[in-house]
Amino acid sequence: MESRTAASARPGNDPRPAVTERQVHRAREARMAGRRTADVPRAEIDASWDRAVRSGIDPEQSTESRLLEADEIEHRRRSTALGEVMPLLREGLASIADATQQIMVVTDTEGRVLWRQGHAAVMRRAKDICLEEGASWAESATGTNAIGTALAARVPVQVHSAEHFVRALHGWTCAAAPVRDPRDGRLMGIVDISGPASTFHPTTLALVGSVAALAESELRSRHLVAIERLRSVAAPILCRLGGRGLVVDTHGWLAAISGMPPVDRLPLPKSLEPGPVWLASLGMCRVEPLPGGWLVQVAEGAHDHPPRRVVLDLGRERGLAVHVTGPVDSWTRRLSPRHAELLYALALHREGRTAAELAEDVFGDASRTVTVRAEISRIRRHLAEVLAHRPYRFREGVEVEVVHPDAPADLLPRSTAPVVVRARTPTGTP
Repeated sequence: MESRTAASARPGNDPRPAVTERQVHRAREARMAGRRTADVPRAEIDASWDRAVRSGIDPEQSTESRLLEADEIEHRRRSTALGEVMPLLREGLASIADATQQIMVVTDTEGRVLWRQGHAAVMRRAKDICLEEGASWAESATGTNAIGTALAARVPVQVHSAEHFVRALHGWTCAAAPVRDPRDGRLMGIVDISGPASTFHPTTLALVGSVAALAESELRSRHLVAIERLRSVAAPILCRLGGRGLVVDTHGWLAAISGMPPVDRLPLPKSLEPGPVWLASLGMCRVEPLPGGWLVQVAEGAHDHPPRRVVLDLGRERGLAVHVTGPVDSWTRRLSPRHAELLYALALHREGRTAAELAEDVFGDASRTVTVRAEISRIRRHLAEVLAHRPYRFREGVEVEVVHPDAPADLLPRSTAPVVVRARTPTGTP
């Protein structure tokens, strides 16, 4: 009997009966030839094939990708809250995957595999398709697959056999679901079960989706416990303080408040340090650390506008600095050469830059996004008042001036950043 393709269990999916693998194969071959047939795959597979075609993915290509180094994998593991729920994921999925001759795979938001566990023989076989730690499974790397397609569509997806865009994956079946951080709603990564096509089962997607939801629920419960713990510390502190103030956790969720209307959440810069800081919703504040959060005291008579002028002084290799002039105070901060390169790129591109674009600007390598994010986070510890993110940019209304050296060739002379190298030529000087 001819087997059927995976039918997704999530609400809102294409309600038509699943088509046979032979029909999906015919539809795929027609799509590769630029034709359409009466046999069409499920809507989410059809949309993914379109994305793969537009991206120039070769259906006959290998699924190999450049693996991340071990230290980079560990850095990414420590940087995600998914690590907190890995025991739950192992208990909920890994043991089942082992028993059903499949493997559990957990990736970050870029589709990079951070953890995998399951049936030993399938783990070895998975290496043949580069389904191993550090590999990229985004659609842009391997076409239609459960991990990459769940990342692109932000919904649970099951992909079986010929539904995979790359032919090398036709012997596999996989089901994946996104996991979101309940503290801020952001995507944290993907949890997936993969195995030989013969291990396909229509309930696998529902199982993966349920375990992903359970992981989110566990994080939510831990967050509520942490808020209660912070509230017990905050209440007596606020009682002793005069004026307006509030205590929030590291994500900005309210634990206690005094002298002002309550809010659910206070927008915070990604990085905070103790001391004065400008917050868009409150104006100038003084921030002090607490166990698990921050004490925020609103400055009386605080001005309602952020700093207005930034001068990026690149006139000398030694003494690189940024000068900030605001409504309350002015200050100067020394810059490392790397931070000077990043701020220079942002000054040239006031519309903003993604992490990948900044990685290309500074390293000539768009894949070095983790390094860029880490460096920008360090910069924003001191310049959160004038720097925004999503994309990274100087805030609207902030005047930015770049002080260049007298000779263009002297601009950050030791720098090899492409954005700087281009500016050293007469035609590239801004």
